[in-house]
Amino acid sequence: MCGIVGGTLRGTLESGRLEAALESLHHRGPDSRGRWIAEDGASFLGHTRLSIIGLDNGSQPLSDHDGNVQMVVNGEFYGYRKIRENLQREGCQFKTDSDSEIALHLYLREGMNMCQHLRGEYAVLIADQRNRAMIAIRDRFGINPLYYAVHNGEVFFASEIKALLELGVPARWCPQALLQESYLVRPHSHSLFQGIYTVPPGHYAVAQNGQVSLYPYWDMDFPTAEELATDSRSDEEVVAGFREVLSDAISERMVADVEVASYLSGGIDSCAVLGLAQTMATKPIRAFTLAFDDALFDESALAEQQAKLCGANYNPVPVGANDLADYYSDAVWHAETPFVNGHGVAKYLLSRAVRDAGIKVVFTGEGADEMLGGYVPFRRDLLLYNSESQDPATVQRLLAEMRESNKAVPALVGNEGARCAELDLVERQLGFVPSWMEIFAGMGDKTRELFSADLTARVAGINPYAMSLARLPVASQMSGRDPLNQGLYSWSRIHLPNFILTFLSDRMEMAHSIEGRVPFLDTRVAEFSAHMPIHMKIKGMREKHVLREAARDVIIEEVYNREKHPFATPPAKASDNDGLYQLYADTFHSKALEDQPVFDPAAVRKAFAAMPDLPFEQQALLDNLLNRVLSMTLMHQRFGMSSP
Repeated sequence: MCGIVGGTLRGTLESGRLEAALESLHHRGPDSRGRWIAEDGASFLGHTRLSIIGLDNGSQPLSDHDGNVQMVVNGEFYGYRKIRENLQREGCQFKTDSDSEIALHLYLREGMNMCQHLRGEYAVLIADQRNRAMIAIRDRFGINPLYYAVHNGEVFFASEIKALLELGVPARWCPQALLQESYLVRPHSHSLFQGIYTVPPGHYAVAQNGQVSLYPYWDMDFPTAEELATDSRSDEEVVAGFREVLSDAISERMVADVEVASYLSGGIDSCAVLGLAQTMATKPIRAFTLAFDDALFDESALAEQQAKLCGANYNPVPVGANDLADYYSDAVWHAETPFVNGHGVAKYLLSRAVRDAGIKVVFTGEGADEMLGGYVPFRRDLLLYNSESQDPATVQRLLAEMRESNKAVPALVGNEGARCAELDLVERQLGFVPSWMEIFAGMGDKTRELFSADLTARVAGINPYAMSLARLPVASQMSGRDPLNQGLYSWSRIHLPNFILTFLSDRMEMAHSIEGRVPFLDTRVAEFSAHMPIHMKIKGMREKHVLREAARDVIIEEVYNREKHPFATPPAKASDNDGLYQLYADTFHSKALEDQPVFDPAAVRKAFAAMPDLPFEQQALLDNLLNRVLSMTLMHQRFGMSSP
């Protein structure tokens, strides 16, 4: 991965702004920097490089032969060798060995149809002086970040918000986004910063004359329920097909001029990726595992067994509450979005350990739950909405069993009961309420109770789900689909890019110049998974059934049989020896809490004071809330935010 920045201007770029923006992205590309400014000063590009392929000659920006088209790329294009060979046969001359250069030649030959050829994790900026335009492209799932802002008639793009701030865009809270963040339904095109947006996944943006227009080029395309019913493939054929596309995705992601390592937990996603990758490798893959001192959250023993089975090199990375506290603020600065748990900080520390081991590239397991129905809310959807003939008592018993077996993450399980009135809009549009929205609604209501009086007044009457649904193509991509697939689609288009791929993926890896490669979010894997029969995703109550069968020969028996346990760190414990609890105490009794405009300090302190007397499950739920307050307080402080 790399860092990219660019813009179209009314005048000229203020001296030092581009250099400051590039410096803010140094962690994304410490190996070299490149910059281009148009002769008339009306547009510019910048690039910080993390060299992975074409180590000696892959500097950017890339340019056509007469300099009219300039390009910077952040990411990796898989299958690039075949595309490069085809382009060379057609007369294209390459100046570098980098995979990035295929995008330049594809654009010159096919314009925006180039997007159909791109496969991987990427963000691209193109300055096309022939058309007086700047074009920004983001990968299909939003793995790589790409933000933009229109400020004083000028348009700026960047890999991270901090670079936009260095270019002169003000740092202000967005009230509506704060409300939507509380319910974890912030639209895929919005940030928490007023006037700063993301190029949505699977879209490209065209900036001309100080305006930005967005165009989709790909979307998750689930078959209708009727189309699913006509699938005549046997279960064995589906398993074999999934094994083939996943293996191909992993094989393509092993292409690099540097070592490729792997994250490893006790979950089937990372175990399957490592197991399959090791069958293709010529030497043991180095695998890195987070190790916690709380048995309810620690998976290091399972990870060690998995590494031993497949012949990988096992490397545990111990992380405790004091470590989380020490690096919490830095992790928030990199994430540019609030936390609900310390797991983002843990990933930050994991990527640091990988960097310190001299590694630049790792496999990660994100995306499997989105493709294959891994999370508890998806199983809940199956029970509630795909079980017309199911005995109601059996449904309630299975729901209770799910809650009992997921004590570490009660916020992802939820409790049956009253729901917020705003969800009525969701039910009217979709015909039901996806469980993930219903479960997170309780967290949103609790967060809202802590809002300051000013923010409460600003968001009064706003439905947090309205704009999120308005930005989804409900009629074309969700209507008529199986309820489980509707839940998967909405989660993948809202929660995956704005939350999971931010504080559990790209940002925490790139904080230490580590490129994460995500096989489960390969285009071919996603398209195969979308058209898979429902029972191959969740069979009975066993999630990701097809993955278990496809990877059975390369994973340990305990992982094959193990229920999904969402990744989380232990909650803070009310103790003088718990660093995270002390960070809460120090922050909530500091001027920093008084200065931020989002939460009412007195309400926060009252909630925090109640924590020691609560039972574990309620402490864990409160910990989610306190993480939000802590991280937003630190965001306000670190970014110099102004009030909404």
